[in-house]
Amino acid sequence: MRTGEPLPAVGDVLAALATGVWHCDTGTGQVTVDAEAARLFGLPARRATLAEARVRARLHPSDWNEIAGVVQLAAAEGTLAESRLRVMDEQGRVVRVLRSRSRPSFDPERKAYELIGTLQEVTDPEPGTATGSGGAVTGDWRRSREAFLLDAGRALAEARSTQEVLRVVSNLAMPGFSPDGLAVFGVEGDRLTVIGHHGQRSGDEGPFTEMSLETDYPAAEVVRTGRAVYLSSPEEYRSRYPLTWPLAQRFGRRSWAFMPLTVAGRTMGAWMAGFSYPVAFTPDERSVLATVARMLAQALSRAGDAESQRELTDGLQRSMLPVLGPRIPGMGVAARYVPTGGGLQVGGDWYDVIALPQGRFALVIGDVQGHDVRAAGLMGQLRIALRAYASEGHRPDAVLSRASRFFHGLADNPDDPGDLRFATCLYAEVDPATGTVETARAGHLDPVVRMADGTALLRATAGGLPLGIDPDCDYPTTRLALEPGETLMLCTDGLVETGGHDLYTGWLRLRQVLEEHHGGLDDLADTLVQAVIGPSSHHTTGPLADRREDDIAVVLLHRDEDTAVRRPVRRTMLTIAQAEPERIATARRHLRDLLHDWPDGEQTDAAVLLLSETLTNVLVHTDADALLVAEVTGEPGERRIRVEVFDNGADLPHKRRPGEMASSGRGLMLIELLADAWGVAPRGQGKSIWFEIYESGAEGSPDFEGSGESEGSGGGWAAA
Repeated sequence: MRTGEPLPAVGDVLAALATGVWHCDTGTGQVTVDAEAARLFGLPARRATLAEARVRARLHPSDWNEIAGVVQLAAAEGTLAESRLRVMDEQGRVVRVLRSRSRPSFDPERKAYELIGTLQEVTDPEPGTATGSGGAVTGDWRRSREAFLLDAGRALAEARSTQEVLRVVSNLAMPGFSPDGLAVFGVEGDRLTVIGHHGQRSGDEGPFTEMSLETDYPAAEVVRTGRAVYLSSPEEYRSRYPLTWPLAQRFGRRSWAFMPLTVAGRTMGAWMAGFSYPVAFTPDERSVLATVARMLAQALSRAGDAESQRELTDGLQRSMLPVLGPRIPGMGVAARYVPTGGGLQVGGDWYDVIALPQGRFALVIGDVQGHDVRAAGLMGQLRIALRAYASEGHRPDAVLSRASRFFHGLADNPDDPGDLRFATCLYAEVDPATGTVETARAGHLDPVVRMADGTALLRATAGGLPLGIDPDCDYPTTRLALEPGETLMLCTDGLVETGGHDLYTGWLRLRQVLEEHHGGLDDLADTLVQAVIGPSSHHTTGPLADRREDDIAVVLLHRDEDTAVRRPVRRTMLTIAQAEPERIATARRHLRDLLHDWPDGEQTDAAVLLLSETLTNVLVHTDADALLVAEVTGEPGERRIRVEVFDNGADLPHKRRPGEMASSGRGLMLIELLADAWGVAPRGQGKSIWFEIYESGAEGSPDFEGSGESEGSGGGWAAA
């Protein structure tokens, strides 16, 4: 070319260099190509405007998807988009490989990308080899990258806390260019903070914490602009950030990538990946880093939300559940609450310990229908109401009656049955001096007593409907006696029916735990919960938790051992009213549970039969209620069972000679025949009928030398 001649047109120069020009607009879906670009795409060599689908049909399917991702990344970072495109023929064979370079832009109004770039034919590299600086990568590297991103995404999605997220990121092995140092920066106000780091010593983060966002530092710039910063060499770092270069120089790294952590369009921090060797940061490498940064930002956001939710949950639990308070003289109390795994992990289960006058106190446990925030709110209101009624000095039955009316009125529309919620509850008033426990029950599970020798019994108690169903429902009381060394357990159904168990099989599981446990009260509470939910966790008010299908609440009350007691005693008490003859079956079950390890099954059957006879005798021949007291004393092998039935009737029983067809009159004959000792004792107002059966070898048994009848046994009844 001679001096002074005009320069040739740009298109002619590019055509001379076998370089085509193309323009793509995702908004219109059209691609404009010049003659050289058309030729490279395998089309007639002339300028044309084509539909996007026609161009895409000429390319390998994965390459078109690849260029879409590269364009989005480059538009966000304001950098060039570089990629390799494989042109296919009609038989699906690769006829040439093109290198595309363009500077894309994004139109937020049209929500469309536009790019103008060049196309050049290049030599296709062998699979698994790099394509040179500035080129994309295909083959094995691309497949390993995809596998890496899948594994990284899965691991980050499963991380539940910020520390777990940071641990996952620190263990990421990126294909071909793994960093040796990482740091995650957050933002508090106008300051940069260090959330976590890896590959540096503890304390190295000091100069970077509380750094102003206006500082000439890459992470601060990333947070301000929302764009990534790539530094391929120490020289580039020093020239772009001379003020903060001394802070980075001492780590001895050669390349750095500072990526924005963006969630929902807001930059919440920055991620630094440092390399001990030079990295060119090709488009493929930038794509990997950007993808990891997006996943990291999402994982940190989820973990932060989960931690905030757990903090809120813990606050709700602390405000709704009581502190057990100072030690009760002669008594020990332990409690656990385990929420379900859904929502805020709070629900309708609760327990409470309420101080009452004269050294007494009340134990309360209950379950409001539902596992949502409304259930938790109703539970809080009901708990406060129960505390107020108890503090007024009402008896257990009056406390539950007033609470039921109160809870019924909490419904938005009490006249609409569909708007009503109910709550089960058990209220127990305890006298520590005597061990007396008076209970009232509103549709809740019966309490359990673990005796001094480890035997666990369900204690049947009178009860009424759950709170809130019938505002005029009555709640009768039942009196229990907690002996020294015994433990009372109150729980919600989540402890019993979890894991596919019903009330019966769930109770058998818990009874085994209660009877086999040896340890303190807190350890017993932990063991009961572990038996249901498995290993311990950190989401409860106690040391245990897990995410279950139902809330769990359990309260244990233990009466301290009495040093004056020299022999192990099992005792059960039960009242059978004239209007409740069906409770005789409950009494039989109590006695069988009391004798669960008695070696002679025939003696157990005899004791149960005699119990039925004595209770039926009271209900049929008197107008009084019957009080049952049954106890097992002595060491194994030398034990005795004593059953005593009290009533306030004045008439003493007497033996009769029933005829062959008589329907009654055989009860005392059976007692005389099957019991080792028996009798009747006047009690001022009323009397008691008792009998004893001895384990083989016990004093008074037929096998024991020198045995004899107790006073008032056998013929003593004949005189009556």
